[in-house]
Amino acid sequence: MAAEKKEFNPEQVMNGTWGEVWFDNEYLAQVISFKAEITHKTTSVTRVQKLMDGQKLTGLEAKGEVKLHHINSHIMKKMSDSLKQGKLPKVAITASLNDPEAKGIENVAFTGCKLDKTILMDWEAGKNCEESYSFTFEDWTINNSVSA
Repeated sequence: MAAEKKEFNPEQVMNGTWGEVWFDNEYLAQVISFKAEITHKTTSVTRVQKLMDGQKLTGLEAKGEVKLHHINSHIMKKMSDSLKQGKLPKVAITASLNDPEAKGIENVAFTGCKLDKTILMDWEAGKNCEESYSFTFEDWTINNSVSA
């Protein structure tokens, strides 16, 4: 018996316009884009009577990126103050996607986040300034997800 075909309404495709980000509980109205992902680290496992190796999960790598319109120096100042004391601060980042036409809300909290760099100055004449921060994180909690 063939599997039942499922359809979806185009209006239910989630649109990033409805995304939001909080950085240490501060709302970032200037967010342009956000991405967080887990890369699976695996090790090959040989098996008898098989020409293809299997794969064993041996670790996870958690990375993300947030891109912002440059409207203030909040992140620069927070990072600079800590770095001058010889510390790389951990921050909490929460991202949400709440498209009113979608089937639900996605909301994920990321903890133990460390920015990979500190931007002290980055601009070009005639262009609106943006800043992009890549980061690693130690854990995540899915607060809301969308069912199929």
